[in-house]
Amino acid sequence: MPPRTIPGRTGQPRPLRLLGDPVLSAPCREVTSFDGELSRLIEDMFATMYAARGVGLAANQIGVPLRVFVYDCPDDEDRRHLGHLVNPQPAGTDGPVVRGPEGCLSLPGIEAGTPRHDEAVVEGFDRTGAPLRVEGTGFFARCLQHECDHLEGGLYVDRLTGLRRRRALRAAARAPWAKETAGAR
Repeated sequence: MPPRTIPGRTGQPRPLRLLGDPVLSAPCREVTSFDGELSRLIEDMFATMYAARGVGLAANQIGVPLRVFVYDCPDDEDRRHLGHLVNPQPAGTDGPVVRGPEGCLSLPGIEAGTPRHDEAVVEGFDRTGAPLRVEGTGFFARCLQHECDHLEGGLYVDRLTGLRRRRALRAAARAPWAKETAGAR
């Protein structure tokens, strides 16, 4: 088997943007240049995701408002899915809507039962501009939908209602990182 390059090996972790940062609530721009700068961004995104122990990361979570996300995520059968998508567009969801635990690197330490479809298909491109189609089920489908939401300016807490939403937002307001980000603004 030929040796594989580990994504993020050449990247530098970047600071994560947290709940309340305006870059997280604005839709991201399309990528127009498939060049070395895009490749460096993707490497930095993998490095950041791994450093934060996440399974997915959208570019706006590190302050770059471009339609790019990376993932290294298992599905419910514990099969690993590793890759990235540039200019991803949801191509369909199916299966039952399942309320499952969901967290986010932009809301560290906070998790809530969030409704998502059990199957998802996303189409986009790789870093060279070649077309990609990624299909996921279970936890990986949840990851794909979560990252697509980020690129539209959404967070998983936007999908919560009632008591679940109030609890998640209250926990975020009380989190140590919320005090740090409020002081930085």
